[in-house]
This record gives sequence, C-alpha cells and structure tokens, in this order.
Amino acid sequence: MEFSTLQTIRRELHQIPELGFQEVKTQQYILNTIKAMQTDRVDIKTWKTGVMVRVTGENPRKTIGFRCDMDGLPITEQTGYPFQSMHEGNMHACGHDFHMTIALGALKKMIDEPINDNIVFLFQPAEEGPGGALPMIQPEILGEWKPNVIFALHIAPELPVGTVSSRPGLLFANTSELFIDFTGKGGHAAYPHLTRDMGVAASNFVVEMQQVVSRGVAPLESAVVTIGKIESGFVQNAIAETARLEGTIRTLEPATIDVVKEKLEKLMRGFEISHECSIHVDYGSNYYQVYNDQKWVDLFAETMQRSEISYQEANPAMTGEDFGYMLKEIPGFMFWLGVNSPYGLHNAQLQPDESALEAGVQTVVDSIKAMSA
Repeated sequence: MEFSTLQTIRRELHQIPELGFQEVKTQQYILNTIKAMQTDRVDIKTWKTGVMVRVTGENPRKTIGFRCDMDGLPITEQTGYPFQSMHEGNMHACGHDFHMTIALGALKKMIDEPINDNIVFLFQPAEEGPGGALPMIQPEILGEWKPNVIFALHIAPELPVGTVSSRPGLLFANTSELFIDFTGKGGHAAYPHLTRDMGVAASNFVVEMQQVVSRGVAPLESAVVTIGKIESGFVQNAIAETARLEGTIRTLEPATIDVVKEKLEKLMRGFEISHECSIHVDYGSNYYQVYNDQKWVDLFAETMQRSEISYQEANPAMTGEDFGYMLKEIPGFMFWLGVNSPYGLHNAQLQPDESALEAGVQTVVDSIKAMSA
C-alpha cells in the first residue's frame, strides 16, 4: 500500500471519530476497505461495532493476532487540519486513526505476501471506554480464531519517527475510572446554615483524598489518584445541592487498586457523617495491566535490530489500556511507535507525523513474519 493511500485512509478515518460502541461509520469504512482487497484467503466477522479479519496461511501451525483500537475521544479538535473531525466534540486524540490505518496497511501486505501461519486482525471498539477488549476475546466471539500470540501498538508523540519502544513485564498500569456523586441540601447563598453545601464537601474531599496514596499505599507500590473534572452548582448566589468528581485510579500492582478503593470508600463514609450528605461512587471501566511476555518482546527487539527501525527499552507508564485483558489470556506484547508530535496523547492539538504510517506498517509486517518463522 503506497504512502499516499495510507495517508488518505488516515485522514478519512480522522474525520469520523466515534465514541465507544458507536463506531458505526468507522466499522463500515473498515469493511469497505477490506472488501476492496479481499481474496479467497480472507474471512471477515463483525461483533458489535468491531471487525475481525482472518488471513488463512499456506501451511498454518498457529494463529498470530494483531489488535488495533477504533474509537475516538469526547474532545473538541484544535489541530487546524483541513481534514479535521466532522463530528463536533469528538476527535481521534489518542491516535486510533493511526492504529487502524497501520492495521489496514499491514493486512494488505500480508494478503500480497502470504506466510504459513494464520493471521487475525482485530479492529476493537471502545478502548477508551467502556472497554471492548475483554468481551471481544470471549470464546463465543473469537472461537477458533483465537490467536496463539497477539500484539498491538500505540503511538508515542514523544518518540521520533522510526523509533519503537517496549519492555518485558509491566508496560502499562492497572486503571479504574472514578466517578463520585455528592448529594446534600441546596438553598439561598444568604442562608448557608440551612443548607448542606456539596461544593464545600467535594472540594474538601479532593484535598483529603491526596492522603489515600501518600499515607494509605506502601511507598514501593506506586499508585495515582487524579481528579480531572469537578462539577457543582448552577448559579453564583445559590448553594450547591450536588457535586460530581470524575477521575482515575492507576496502580502498578493489581492488588493495590483494591487497597486504594477501600481507602476512598472509608473516606467517603466519614464525609457522609461530617458533611451530612450521601455519597455514591462508580468505578466505571476497569482495565487490567499491560504485561508483556519476555519471549515475544525479545524476538521483537531482535527483529527491529535487523531492520531500519530503532528499538529502545521503555519505562513502565501509568497509562491505561484495555489490551491488557487480551494479554492476560494470550501471550504477546504491546509497543510504542514514535510519531514525533509536539502535543501529547489526549491533547486537542495532537498532530502525529504521518511519515510514521509506513514505519508502523513495516514494523507490524516484520513482527508477524518473525513470529511465524
């Protein structure tokens, strides 16, 4: 697939970002693209808004899987691209348009250059939430298409084009969404003694919860609790009856996330008494750690050393990725792909360098061939 074709696909996908399990246009675009390259060695299945494609090998002994994610984020784009999002309020701010384009490019290459083993490409919806990886790999969905080994990539804005990065063991953290709702008693600003102010309660809670990690988690068991959004009140002269905190919990050990949740819930019970209110918590989507298999990372590193792509060891990150559920069931790995953007992931101005598309396709293809050797 020529660079101009990859560029066109990326830009067309970039214009139609859709949220988790709403990727209707994206699914149709992927299906149309695959059907245009279809041969008798290609089979296609759909699941919800996802797509599964199997390329039958010439003498299969195993199945190699490659997963890419499809959904966008509820972010208003500020790139200034002439091909920016046509879906107001949504944007491919995490690079999933890149991931899908690279998967389509690699799929075309593997059709044109058949190998012995079967290859399954998983176009997975809802990575950003509520989570599509775990249900997609269930036996009733994948069946006999379940890979023996699986891998995936994620763009890395901070790395130069032509560089990839990974590591054996823990790459990404265990994560949980965090939504906390406070309900008290609203009223006139002039009569605070007759109310139960949830703006005050929620503000104090944000301050107090900082001690959950600093005093509730062992120093060598890394954890992060972040509140990224606070909502309370409707007008300047009324005391807020409700408040809502939205954030995330991230830990390097699966058991630590339970410790953090337990500490937060104890803090909530105390706040219910001291602020005479009710508090409800919802942990939303929970993602399992991305834990890379030593064998396959070593092979990946060796493969890159024989190519024009530069490999470097990654550090563990508090990033969350539901691909971890796939690695929990199937050995494999995830790697970072350098795209040299001045703006980071989930930034409204994220602008990955499109020359990384060809490097991504070649890296995926070389990796598949190495796994099949």
